[in-house]
Amino acid sequence: MNRQTMLEWIFWILLLLGVYPYVLYPIVVKLLGGVLQRRIAASDDHLPRVTVITAAFNEAAHIEATVQNKLQQDYPAELLDVIVVSDESVDSTDEIVAGIAAESPRVRLLRQVPRQGKTSGLNLAMPEARGDIVVFADANSIYRPDTIRRLVRNFADPQVGYVTGKMVYVNPDGSLVGDGCSAFMRYENALRAAETRVGSVIGVDGGVDAVRRTLYRPMRADQLPDFVLPLTVVEQGHRVVFEPEANLTEDTLTTEGSEYRMRVRVALRALWALWDKRGLLNPFRYGLFAWQLWSHKVLRYLSFLPLAAAMAINWTLLDAGPVYVAAIAGQIVFAIFVAAALIGPRVIGQSSLGRYCFYFALLNWASAVAFTRFLRGQKQVLWQPRVG
Repeated sequence: MNRQTMLEWIFWILLLLGVYPYVLYPIVVKLLGGVLQRRIAASDDHLPRVTVITAAFNEAAHIEATVQNKLQQDYPAELLDVIVVSDESVDSTDEIVAGIAAESPRVRLLRQVPRQGKTSGLNLAMPEARGDIVVFADANSIYRPDTIRRLVRNFADPQVGYVTGKMVYVNPDGSLVGDGCSAFMRYENALRAAETRVGSVIGVDGGVDAVRRTLYRPMRADQLPDFVLPLTVVEQGHRVVFEPEANLTEDTLTTEGSEYRMRVRVALRALWALWDKRGLLNPFRYGLFAWQLWSHKVLRYLSFLPLAAAMAINWTLLDAGPVYVAAIAGQIVFAIFVAAALIGPRVIGQSSLGRYCFYFALLNWASAVAFTRFLRGQKQVLWQPRVG
């Protein structure tokens, strides 16, 4: 095998590794789900006691609306209560929740001092939960009236240990990054539906989720509950499933900086979660789920490495045939769309293709930064709400 042939083989292997988690894995999961058809024995008559837990830091602008939204759910009032954990808020969050609690015994306020982050807040609240099912809601999460009912009906199936709902991001101001985020969330929701038919979902959102209280295990403050807790449920032999009719609508982040910071934070904490739960990557013990975890998370977060290497090798293969020239042209077009999305012209950058190219670049750049910080041993526990 000569040098050029070897480079061609390396190029195609790297390209395959780079696109696999985004394109090939979803296709294989969908096909496999059609064969396995793992169903859920859900029941609309299943009405267990539910506790909604919300961790909040300086959420005075949102907390009253989100608490009232949970109290007004289409669910028996005597079977639903709400706990708000204030993470040493310094605005009027505590006063607002205390005011609601004074009028409704279904609402309780816990204050976490000193500030320790969302995960520690959940650990603090769980022993106080009265419900057999615990629902996790963000401080700005507004549910559809039937969201909690839709979530908990899945727990009629004893194999189901964790349920995640459907996050629907809206982009009210038509921002560049918001449109890319909305498209990515639609893609993720479709993938979760396919993964449910295979067995378990890989990763959830955290704003519209529910777990059996008996399956909750305390986590370290630096661990990402939206990722670590579902993996812990799988370790205990239960399924994590997607409920597309349990809807939560949130506005997208509207600036590149805020979305980028959020993606770096999530990727960094997810990488640490994968390290902590690396035993689940053993295919001899966890079989299909291990393959899903490698594909959906590990290879996706690291896809920037083979993609960058393939792009570099591509330039050395210009004389190897028209397909490599076409690949270079694709690189240039992609770069033009990303640059246009940042600095114009608007007719290119604001097009759908421009938005999606830009968001894909943002995701991979954030993963690269997070991976670098992971290798340095950096962790992140605290952050400001809604700004990343």
